Amino acid sequence: MKILVTGGAGFIGGHLAEQFVRDGHDVVVLDSLEPFYDIGIKERNVEVAREAAATGDGHYTFLEGSITDEDLVTDAISDVEFVFHQAAQAGVHASVENPEKTTRINVEGTFTVLEAARAAGVNRFVNASSSSVYGKPEYLPYDEDHPTTPVSPYGASKVATEQYVRVYNEVYGLPTVSLRYFTVYGPRMRPNMAFTNFVSRCFHDEPPVIFGDGSQTRDFTYIDDIVDANKRLLETDAADGEVMNVGSTDRITIDELAHVIRDEIDPSIGIEYADPRDGDAQHTHSDVSKARRVIGYEPTVSIEEGTRKFIGWYRENEDWYDPLVRRS
Repeated sequence: MKILVTGGAGFIGGHLAEQFVRDGHDVVVLDSLEPFYDIGIKERNVEVAREAAATGDGHYTFLEGSITDEDLVTDAISDVEFVFHQAAQAGVHASVENPEKTTRINVEGTFTVLEAARAAGVNRFVNASSSSVYGKPEYLPYDEDHPTTPVSPYGASKVATEQYVRVYNEVYGLPTVSLRYFTVYGPRMRPNMAFTNFVSRCFHDEPPVIFGDGSQTRDFTYIDDIVDANKRLLETDAADGEVMNVGSTDRITIDELAHVIRDEIDPSIGIEYADPRDGDAQHTHSDVSKARRVIGYEPTVSIEEGTRKFIGWYRENEDWYDPLVRRS
């Protein structure tokens, strides 16, 4: 199969591109290499996928450019069968500071990719959405029928992209799926995430810093489970037209997470607290029963196991990864 991964130099997109290549598919990655964080991590994602292509049956092509570039997007999609649309201006706090950029890239960019996909007649368009669409919880865990009341421009942009994706399915017959990710973590993850910073600080004998009192909860989802959910959509049309949660089914407070990471590395380190930040959701918790029923999704990695996996990876890759984390 020939697959386009937008944002394929990013964390999730990079893992998808690598896995698709390892599975023998021909992968085209379109990424702007936006320096939202140090592009050394993005370059590493490209390098890993290229190494996978060199040792297997798949092929890998990298295109540098923006999803808002209509001509480039049209050319990239012209002969692919599947589009995994991961590209976005990430970051809740970045969206609070610059909502115009978030809207332009996430909403207008998604529209550009959808139009090109419709014209090309792709087999399926898989859209990366986010638990940020839920915002204020009326009940937990969130199911897909929960109201979407985002508390940040980023969350609002993801609601808008979901609606465009739905309309392109209902009006134009484009097979589409939106996956709502819940706080994804794992090797080569974004450095400006609490999880990464907790690990980095502990490795440098510095206390993790929690913004707020630590009572806020997150449903942390290991990257391998996210990749598994996406891979299933290459083989089934059962989810076409649907929106589905992809989470871990469990949650942990940020305070507990800091202690789990600290205790795994050095239990003698303290914990520090700072003022809460604008735009942060208070709680996230996924109900994945729909994804389980429709595509057979089953999360397999607990937060404790995932933490050990990430810390083990970090130890082996600190030389190149840590300086980037420290500058974020």
